[in-house]
Amino acid sequence: MKYSIIVPVFNRPDEVDELLDSLTRQTCRDFEVIIVEDGSERDCRNVAEAYATRLDIHYHAKSNSGPGQSRNYGAERAHGEYLIVLDSDVVLPEGYLQAVDDELAREPADAFGGPDCAHPSFTDTQKAISYSMTSFFTTGGIRGGRKKLDKFYPRSFNMGIRRDVYMRLGGFSRMRFGEDIDFSIRIFKAGCRCRLFPGAWVWHKRRTDLRKFFRQVYNSGIARINLYKKYPESLKMVHLLPMVFTVGVIALILTSAVGRVLMHYDDIDRWYWLCAAPWLPILAYCAIIFVDSARQNRSLRIGVISVAAAFTQLMGYGFGFIEAWWKRCVMGRDEFSAFEKNFYK
Repeated sequence: MKYSIIVPVFNRPDEVDELLDSLTRQTCRDFEVIIVEDGSERDCRNVAEAYATRLDIHYHAKSNSGPGQSRNYGAERAHGEYLIVLDSDVVLPEGYLQAVDDELAREPADAFGGPDCAHPSFTDTQKAISYSMTSFFTTGGIRGGRKKLDKFYPRSFNMGIRRDVYMRLGGFSRMRFGEDIDFSIRIFKAGCRCRLFPGAWVWHKRRTDLRKFFRQVYNSGIARINLYKKYPESLKMVHLLPMVFTVGVIALILTSAVGRVLMHYDDIDRWYWLCAAPWLPILAYCAIIFVDSARQNRSLRIGVISVAAAFTQLMGYGFGFIEAWWKRCVMGRDEFSAFEKNFYK
């Protein structure tokens, strides 16, 4: 068997149903599916059993330990030459596995990953969040299938690796957040080759509202400092950009506020530009995001929500990064994270 698809699940039977349905439509059929139920209150056993005649599927239930350890649990029970790790909230196009197969035949890789995008059925907020996570103007396009600002690190929502390499490296660590980047760093350190497979993309639902999205990216900012403490060389200039953006936006707003106060006590004309000018770069960035997203999604509404999503992403990550830097690098605290009870939500 060539591929073992491993899916950790927590309280998401409906999403698993959609994922499994998309797997029945794959043109490449040389794979098994391993569902690992991670201590769910609403399990998907019945959903998995419903696909038993259409897929080579194996369902395992265990106590809650987080997605990283659940992936390791599935890997220990896999038989494929390659392990493909997917989040439960993705849906695959019918040519996904064939694209993986074609890329491996063209140029072998020890580990690989693909981009993600929004499905037409997603809500406007989900499409806006997907745009924010894949746009050149927020992430440099790395997660959208481009490789511009940093080398490609496979992410666990859509990640493949040779089973022998996975076992040799010990799989995912016990880090609560950032465990996929930690694993990718160890893959590179072991001298293995990682590649981006642009054609092996998935539809990824991500978070369903901006509040949950903020929690996700806030912990991503914390995870980046946790990774820095473990691998100092892993911190690149690109990882500082959300923090710089956050500090810059706050500084511009405070500058404008000072100008407004001075206008109140002094000549209006003298302080007008100090009040107004700081908003120009902020408004310019909003306009770029709005126009680009509205054009890509063909929706003015999604363009507006994308502006909010972009600020949520960059400033959420930035605040998490700053807090972790202060607590771990300045105050010397141990590894920590926030919103742990909501990891899967």
